[in-house]
Amino acid sequence: MSCSTVSEGPGPEEWPDGLQLVRITPEFDEHTVPAGLLAAHRIASGVWGRLLVRSGSIRFVFEEHPDRPVVVAAGDRQVIPPAIPHHVELIGPVRFVVEFHRPAVDLDADSSVP
Repeated sequence: MSCSTVSEGPGPEEWPDGLQLVRITPEFDEHTVPAGLLAAHRIASGVWGRLLVRSGSIRFVFEEHPDRPVVVAAGDRQVIPPAIPHHVELIGPVRFVVEFHRPAVDLDADSSVP
């Protein structure tokens, strides 16, 4: 799977080519954010996430680099690679969603499909 560099929020992140959107969470705010997002968690292997902030801002932290949090503001996005522990921290009013993407399946390339 090749990757293209795109600007996602505060800096460039790797976003693989050929991903397909499979799900979007409901919109969360500072009152409805699930507790699990505030604690260390990870996205399943093979699934990429993208945090999209619609208003306000939120702090995104990779557990591997807690000293380098990223503030994701309205209109910005944060790429979330598969299986990488991370969490978010509330820093004020915010509205956001998380998209989940998987590599697209090319049925034409699969010779086992009649």
